[in-house]
Amino acid sequence: MGSSMTATVVIVPGLRDAAPRHWQSLLEAGLRERGREVLAVAPMGRDALDRAQRVAALDEAIGRVHGPALLVAHSAGCLTVAHWASVRAGASELVRGALLAVPPDFETPMPAPYPGLEALRANGWLPVPRKRLGFRAIVAASLDDPLASIGRVRRMALDWAAECVELGAVGHLNPGSGYGPWPRAEEFLQQLDVSS
Repeated sequence: MGSSMTATVVIVPGLRDAAPRHWQSLLEAGLRERGREVLAVAPMGRDALDRAQRVAALDEAIGRVHGPALLVAHSAGCLTVAHWASVRAGASELVRGALLAVPPDFETPMPAPYPGLEALRANGWLPVPRKRLGFRAIVAASLDDPLASIGRVRRMALDWAAECVELGAVGHLNPGSGYGPWPRAEEFLQQLDVSS
């Protein structure tokens, strides 16, 4: 059954913000070209680690949406969504669904040059929220992501009450892993963009 109102897509980048060849940027441009309403969370800069700032930027973006929002998050953007949902009353009324692509495991040390546990803790990222998001979500998981084991990503998806879809060996699903365009993102959006 189709929705009575098409949701506005809200792009939620990771800590490194948008990049021209990243699948999120390409998805945003393609959706806009086809007349879809798309908003992007304001860039914070590569060195801005403050979780509260990023959650506030997401809240501001969702506040500009007239009608339901459909979130498309990558990497730390997934954790921004989880933190936002854990503190935002009425999140389920504002968000129709979320595509959460390759969430990192901030509770396990990551390789350089990614931030360490102390920096993540000091900037409010830890602990990672583990309660239900309150809206439909698909977690797109990589079998060989250098920033999170598949077991940890499966656990996050379970805790968030999200569907976990394993993509295979896609690295961190970014230009460094060979992505570029990621056509499956639109397939997942279509699955989420229906009335519940």
